[in-house]
Amino acid sequence: MDNNLTKIYNRSLKGPLIFFVVIMLLPFIFQSNNYILSTFIMIGFYSLVTTGMTLLIGYAGQISLGHAAFYGIGAYTSAYFTATLQMPSWIGILVGAIIASLVSLIIGIPVFKLKGHYLALATLGFGVIIFTFFKEWKTITGGLNGFFGIPPLSLFGISFSTDFQFYFLIWIFVFLGIFFARNIVQSRVGRALMSIHGSEIASEAIGININKYKLQIFVLSAVYASIAGSLYAHYVTFINPQLFEMMTSIYFLIMVVIGGIGNIWGGLIGAAIYVFLGELLKDIVPKIIPNASGEFEIVFFGVLLVVILIYMPNGISKAIFHFIKRITSSFKNKPVSAFSKKSTGSDIHD
Repeated sequence: MDNNLTKIYNRSLKGPLIFFVVIMLLPFIFQSNNYILSTFIMIGFYSLVTTGMTLLIGYAGQISLGHAAFYGIGAYTSAYFTATLQMPSWIGILVGAIIASLVSLIIGIPVFKLKGHYLALATLGFGVIIFTFFKEWKTITGGLNGFFGIPPLSLFGISFSTDFQFYFLIWIFVFLGIFFARNIVQSRVGRALMSIHGSEIASEAIGININKYKLQIFVLSAVYASIAGSLYAHYVTFINPQLFEMMTSIYFLIMVVIGGIGNIWGGLIGAAIYVFLGELLKDIVPKIIPNASGEFEIVFFGVLLVVILIYMPNGISKAIFHFIKRITSSFKNKPVSAFSKKSTGSDIHD
């Protein structure tokens, strides 16, 4: 049974296709409820970022606290090219991804010479530097006043101006991102990454160029974040630097850890849990603590992160897949009644 489950969720397309069909049917059920559609759209943005981070953290074993910077690079680049330069949306998205890849390459070369906590601190410092650029480069970003007038996304003559339309777009991007990540994990590159995660010394001893693979995945994860940021900018049509500050990077990391760093679906699951719990807290906390501020959310997710690390170090995704395995096992191993056997036998005889 373990082999069958592994085949469905890691190699076979059966599980992902079933999930994709379900996700694509949801807008028709909640077509008149923009709140639910916008909630799933936000999950899509975060899932795209965390899928790239799962490759970096879960498979390459490198912690990043600066991915909000790449998220912001994509958002501001696409906003500037479309709103200021009047260029097509797809050019803004493409240029944003190119800039993010170049920046991550330049940053990654010296940063990946560091190890452990020093690496995390270096990426954190990078995020703070980029946030400062967003805040101070007012001629491009608008500074703290924000960037206004970002047009709705338009691709191949199709304008995605409503939640219903944008829902399909973002989730197509999410599943393409997950599918590409799955292929990487199952390839020779994926095996090299898992070897690096297990032991860098042993990997280097067998001839794996660890710096090359870590840098490649870092650049790829930056591109994921940049594309998500570009799509986000066209969805909300207004951005400011506070959307891409240090806490955003920490929240991305929390999503990955909650979902499970060892599973390519962990980023999506973690993003969904984060968004749903965040919306739930907005309704519940004011009723319990009337004067509570937004800082309560930080405390809650901090406590949740500690609990997950202690009791479910592999994340919630593993618990979910284990639950699915038990359900499918119970159906498969369910004993056949005597009546069923008798009926089967008579049918064959007839």
